[in-house]
Amino acid sequence: MITLSLCFIFKKANEHWWLALIPFANVYTLYKIVRGNGWKFLLLLIPIFGQIYAIITQFKLAKAFGKGVGFGLGLFLLCPIFMLILAFDQSKYEGAVE
Repeated sequence: MITLSLCFIFKKANEHWWLALIPFANVYTLYKIVRGNGWKFLLLLIPIFGQIYAIITQFKLAKAFGKGVGFGLGLFLLCPIFMLILAFDQSKYEGAVE
């Protein structure tokens, strides 16, 4: 379900949708969309910092598509459902958030 959502989210952000199907390439592309630099996903490998970084990225993903903190909280707590909402709603990609 998340892979399907990522396909549509990548299309909204003018990235190749098929990158959502490839492990590691999908995370790289997601971080490229959210943070402007895909290689920042390597920070997830740092033990405790990586978990906090992933949570912050959920909020930044919401902001990159013009959503608020409440939607970011929804992405954090109910990720599959809110990813589907983000994929199929009318929101537009506004650019990477730094």
